[in-house]
Amino acid sequence: RANVDTDQIIPKQFLKSIRRTGFGESLFFDWRYLENGSPDPAFELNAPHLKGATILVTRNNFGCGSSREHAVWAVVQYGFRVVIAPSRAQESSRIPAFADIFRNNSVKNGLLLVELSESDVENIFQQAIRNKGLKATVDLPRQQVTLNLASPVSFHFDIDAGVKDYLMKGLDDIGQTMQHLDEILAFEKKHDAQMPNRQ
Repeated sequence: RANVDTDQIIPKQFLKSIRRTGFGESLFFDWRYLENGSPDPAFELNAPHLKGATILVTRNNFGCGSSREHAVWAVVQYGFRVVIAPSRAQESSRIPAFADIFRNNSVKNGLLLVELSESDVENIFQQAIRNKGLKATVDLPRQQVTLNLASPVSFHFDIDAGVKDYLMKGLDDIGQTMQHLDEILAFEKKHDAQMPNRQ
């Protein structure tokens, strides 16, 4: 599906909690469940062979809509470690694989977003249809997605070097700042926090 917005990822009625946990069971709630609360057998993620999946493949502009960080929490807490989507050229513009705010929130929560070409993503969808229960490996150091077929098929992806480092080291914003602790302490020794700098 294309243009999956954050209200579909985690509907607004589940945003009342003051905790940052428990959102996974409500991921794609309106699509996953019927009105009586039972799982909708027609929804992709309810297929028995997809239980426990850790890689989500979607179409372009995933995570558009409001800026709620809960959307990323729901994706991660459901069990996904990676989301793969394509960008799409449209006349003189480009439809992104992921909405910007969703992308930023994903980095901060350790969720890897992989952007591939439309043809690569279509290939993955077709292979998943033909090979029920298809397994894949996402190798961040090598920046490669591999479909674990009899003859493996691989796709290279680009990623910002800073984001890659952030994810490889399992950092959050504070951890990233603490990598510069020596420079911070040296700066603080030279500057009186109570006095503004004067030329």
